[in-house]
Amino acid sequence: MNCCGLLTPEKEPVPLKSIEVELEVRDHVATVVSTLLYENKEDKPIEAVFVFPLPGDAAVCHFSAVIGQTQIVAEVKEKQQAREEYDDALSSGQQAFLLEESDQSPDIFSLSVGSLPPGESASIRLEYVTELAVQADDGLRFCLPAVLNPRYQPQGSEGASVQVTSVPASLVPYSLSFSARVSSPRPISKVESSTSLDPLQYLNAEKTQATVKLAAGHKFDRDVELLIYYTDAHQPTAVLEAGQASAKPGTLMGDPVVMVSLYPEFPQAVMSSVASCGEFIFLLDRSGSMDFPLNNSNQQETRIASARDTLLLLLKSLPMSCYFNIYSFGSTYEHIFPKSVEYSEKTMEEALKKVEKMTADLGGTEILRPLKDIYSQPCIPNQPRQLFVFTDGEVGNTKEILQLVMRNSSSHRCFSFGIGEGASTALINGLAKNGGGHAQFISGADRMQPKVMQSLRFSLQPAVVDISVMWDLPKGVSATVLSPPITAIFQGQRSLVYAQLTGQSSEAAEGCVKVKYNLAGHPSQSQVNFSLKPAEDTGLTVHRLGARSLIRSLEVEQKDGEKVDEGLRKKVVELSVQSGVSSAYTAFIAVNKSNKETIQGPLVRRNVPAPTYTLHSGRMMMYCAMSAPAVPGFQFSSLKAFAVPQYDTLMAVTDMAFSSDSFSEETEAVVPEQPPRDPLLQLVSLQKASGCWLLDAALAAALGKTSEEVEKPKPASVNQEVWATILALIWLHGFKTDAKEEWELLAMKAVSWIHAQNAPLVTECVEAGNTLLGCSVQKDSLGL
Repeated sequence: MNCCGLLTPEKEPVPLKSIEVELEVRDHVATVVSTLLYENKEDKPIEAVFVFPLPGDAAVCHFSAVIGQTQIVAEVKEKQQAREEYDDALSSGQQAFLLEESDQSPDIFSLSVGSLPPGESASIRLEYVTELAVQADDGLRFCLPAVLNPRYQPQGSEGASVQVTSVPASLVPYSLSFSARVSSPRPISKVESSTSLDPLQYLNAEKTQATVKLAAGHKFDRDVELLIYYTDAHQPTAVLEAGQASAKPGTLMGDPVVMVSLYPEFPQAVMSSVASCGEFIFLLDRSGSMDFPLNNSNQQETRIASARDTLLLLLKSLPMSCYFNIYSFGSTYEHIFPKSVEYSEKTMEEALKKVEKMTADLGGTEILRPLKDIYSQPCIPNQPRQLFVFTDGEVGNTKEILQLVMRNSSSHRCFSFGIGEGASTALINGLAKNGGGHAQFISGADRMQPKVMQSLRFSLQPAVVDISVMWDLPKGVSATVLSPPITAIFQGQRSLVYAQLTGQSSEAAEGCVKVKYNLAGHPSQSQVNFSLKPAEDTGLTVHRLGARSLIRSLEVEQKDGEKVDEGLRKKVVELSVQSGVSSAYTAFIAVNKSNKETIQGPLVRRNVPAPTYTLHSGRMMMYCAMSAPAVPGFQFSSLKAFAVPQYDTLMAVTDMAFSSDSFSEETEAVVPEQPPRDPLLQLVSLQKASGCWLLDAALAAALGKTSEEVEKPKPASVNQEVWATILALIWLHGFKTDAKEEWELLAMKAVSWIHAQNAPLVTECVEAGNTLLGCSVQKDSLGL
């Protein structure tokens, strides 16, 4: 087998020597500057090729190189023109650099370093800006991607073919340094990370500025993730940025641009009543990589096992009057029911039995086909469709998938979950954005259940309709909105609006932006007033993010697979070149024209080696060349691209679906012994669809008691199910308050069921239950 894995640096000299990353966070916007140092130790000129991930909504805005004493600043040009200039430079013996976005997905970039002479070094500087997403606990998440998960190429599509070199993480011959500076109008309460950090250093007494660094010894096997917490994070803000002095007034870069951050608050009366209907469709990734550990701190819990537990909580928390179905996918896809069924004890139990048997055995990550099947099903009248998508993988047809979701956005809301290191930000955020839902990322030490249950609560909120953005500006000033229309608003979640302001006004003047919407028949609005005096020292961050937002909106209009709309393409290219922000139709090109000597000798292509990703499960991955022949006894489900870590080479990976018939007896995988079930999940698994629990031996065991101990204190005139349900509620409130977000909805269902029974002696039951379980839970706190 022509496999090139586990090659040492001595066998394949590597040009990448170090990576330095400087992060500057201002409120909820991040500027990232990466400096990469390359050195050619070979006796021939080389071309180094790197494929690496960036956040899907990042705006790449600067690319330059320093060779010796010469600095070359790249220009943004039309992509084909940039490629031709790069090839011409290499063929004429000049040094050249090319940075371009993948045609398949906006969060993958390739960097070509061409004609680096023997013994020469080059320093590359890459800068991008990005928005920081708000997490379930109100933290702002920044992620420096270190792992590019396997990208599944659907049948019939063209995948990249790049030679692979991989080495153990301990032999990676380059270093990474990472530092961050955070500033905000509000105090910084804390900064957390899934990786080790040096202590946070505050720069002023108000704690509005701070710095933090990555601790020494980072192993390149995980993303660098920061969670930044501010005091009073949900404050609406507006930042007005002055235009570029050298740009023509009336153009995007010449005019001021405002970025408005809104946090709508819904009336309490609306929020206290959750929906009692809906069609809930859960789409679960069962590709081979779902057998990876959920995170590095817990090697025993796999992603698929966590997903099964999450589906248990979801199914127990659904309202009685809803409909539901569960799809799972890999290279193929399956569904539990031919179409969505009414939620009942029978259908819930049937679904749970099948969920318990789900494993990561379906091969690749073909998500388009099950989505098409879901959208082909007619919506159920008066049952708003809510789609939940769980995946750890990445796909080669991201744009096609997002366009499909966009075309069906009026029929549903889509909630997406990126599981594990390296989940595609373009795919996960795009699914939610195009589907009017909400995106979550589960990485580091995160648990899946709290984040998913938050999204379920969002899905049970009434849909916000009739959303409009109104501008109140001084006479002579007008606003051109750069952002796509707001299609979804959720309680406490941020909505961002970018707008170009054209015209003149006094700096003392003020503007106002209002977002009006209708929620369950209640007309509401949120507004922000802002000064028309531009903020100081913001650079062009807001302009670049606004340009990126407009570029993405235009790119979405181009339907995948159709002939390129030349008018639209021209508009994107002009905007990209003017703003200096990358797009699907442009690339950064730099040519060293000052070098008088042509580079002699044949050009040798070298791909920077990446660390192998160690797996701790019964499933395996094999790193191999794209041309590798199949091996007898293995079922090759798909050929994928895999890059580890940031700024490293694209790796060809075969994701092998080891089904039972693809092993010989000698190579049968050893299934690890399952750990005992979590006590919370054990109790939840016993709840009935109606919300009640049965008084039986299983419940007694879950409560840590014998059947006799549980039955004896029950008041004689109280129904057994009422007594059992009250005991379960007391146990949840008494022992699992730290996981309340996970069981809150199913507890609400249990309380509603008890109220419907008109049960007597509830107070006596609570007192007896507290005595039995050793708790002191108040009746009112139970909702009874």
